[in-house]
Amino acid sequence: MTKKLKPNVLFIMTDQLRSDFLGYMGADFVRTPNLDRLASRGMVFTNCFTNSPLCAPARIGLAAGVNPGRLGALTNASYLPPHVPTFYQRFRDNGYRVGVVGKLDLAKPDPYNGRYGDRPRVYQWGFTHPEEVEGKMHAGLFPTPQGPYGFYLQDKGLYDAFYEDYQQRRRTGFSLECEDSVLPTEAFADSYIGRRAATWIDNVPEDFPWFYFVSFVGPHDPYDPPTAYAERYRGSEMPEAIKPALEGKPGWVHRRVKTEDAEKILETRRQYCASIEAIDDHIGMIMDSLERRGMLENTYIIFTSDHGEMIGDHGMYTKQVAYEPSIRIPLIIAGPNIEAGRISEALVELIDLNETSCDLVNLPPDGRLRDSLSFIHVLKGQGNQHRSDIVTCGDNFQCIRTEQYKYIHNVNDIPELYDLQNDPNETVNIAPEHPDMVKELSRKLTKRFLDHSTIR
Repeated sequence: MTKKLKPNVLFIMTDQLRSDFLGYMGADFVRTPNLDRLASRGMVFTNCFTNSPLCAPARIGLAAGVNPGRLGALTNASYLPPHVPTFYQRFRDNGYRVGVVGKLDLAKPDPYNGRYGDRPRVYQWGFTHPEEVEGKMHAGLFPTPQGPYGFYLQDKGLYDAFYEDYQQRRRTGFSLECEDSVLPTEAFADSYIGRRAATWIDNVPEDFPWFYFVSFVGPHDPYDPPTAYAERYRGSEMPEAIKPALEGKPGWVHRRVKTEDAEKILETRRQYCASIEAIDDHIGMIMDSLERRGMLENTYIIFTSDHGEMIGDHGMYTKQVAYEPSIRIPLIIAGPNIEAGRISEALVELIDLNETSCDLVNLPPDGRLRDSLSFIHVLKGQGNQHRSDIVTCGDNFQCIRTEQYKYIHNVNDIPELYDLQNDPNETVNIAPEHPDMVKELSRKLTKRFLDHSTIR
């Protein structure tokens, strides 16, 4: 008699995707039919936030279930400390195949991922079936391949053209660079990752449950979608960007402003949306594979991003600031016993997906303390509240956000306080008028970073 397996977990992550550029979130200027379909069969969280608006710290925090600032992971020069356990290991140690295709960024300063994306340290992190793929900049900044995607391009005779293109984009500046990709659609990085993910699901044996981390490398800058997708957005309307309002903002934020050129912002937003649609198409391909295998009903699907993207708001690009477009991220969870079509406004942190993923499939407790808090009760319809506040940090700021207020502690610079209900665009810093609120939120922020040791 065949033993009934625990549910599978398909964890899909994008890179630098803000939550309000998705169809199911009301964005009628971008086409995301497959994510819209996923949202309709699961639960949408409208208040999920990254613990660091930067790739490596955010992903290190998720893997460990610990706020990255408490691990010293504040920049892309960070490594996941080798003694810190991951939830990938926890799945492996409880009988799961644990696969990955895409970007991990758990040892970003070490650039060589291996010919097949299976360098030895990936097994240490808990993966049994790894294909660690380079991020776009990572793949394009070296004259020789650094991982499986680069070797794929080399085998197709496309690597030199790709490398030369990225060298030119580097000289002109990645964040405002938005020419179409020089690659054919099928050779685009997210096309490669999507196909590899679908093939893995098509072929994974059914004798053990699996956890599969599919980590797309877009819509990260440079905004270089394949021409076939870019053409769909030529001349299309885009939402107007938030105008810079720099009075009351710290000096380092002033220096982050890239452009107020409305035409440039429009152009980059169109290319950003084209890159999102390309990812959405390949998420549809992955879900089709699940359906073909008859695995859809026994698989939890989690969709999120590592951080957001300013894409012209306040004149800024990319991330690394504490404003909403940079820190608010999408989150959908669908699967067995999750009521379809529900929306939750609960405050959730990216690291909370560590413990929640384990709870979804009833993995036994492992006895370690973490910053990650499971919100399984919200998914089960047993409550609507989760956290009273969320925290996020960078190398020069720490931030705490409640339902109404956001306080940003800027290192060696002025504090910021925003009333998000009355000023959702964060244009008026009210810190000088509300010193008691600044003091209270500062105390809570310090407590969040200093309470009990989570690292054993």
